[in-house]
Amino acid sequence: MHPPLDRPHPDCQAQIDALRNCHDTSSRLKFWACNAVKVDLDKCFRAEKQRMLVEMNKDLDEKRREEEAQAALSTGKNMTFQEFLAKDKAYQKDIEKIQKDKKTSWF
Repeated sequence: MHPPLDRPHPDCQAQIDALRNCHDTSSRLKFWACNAVKVDLDKCFRAEKQRMLVEMNKDLDEKRREEEAQAALSTGKNMTFQEFLAKDKAYQKDIEKIQKDKKTSWF
């Protein structure tokens, strides 16, 4: 199943046109007639999605830092949750115990 073909897909417009043309010119009884064109379209959509994800997440670390800073500001706390856990002695003791148990485990 592919995404709607009505929204703009500038990277894949040639493949969309080819699929529409194949559907218009092929017999409805040969439902496999456009499979090769559909496979090309799916590959194009995967590449388009990957490009869009990379573009959307290019400054993800900075966005996270800003969200953490805003959350700390709104709650009146001056450290992030990760910083709190790093300073929490009980949590660190539990982590050390878990790691020690993993080393001595038989499986």
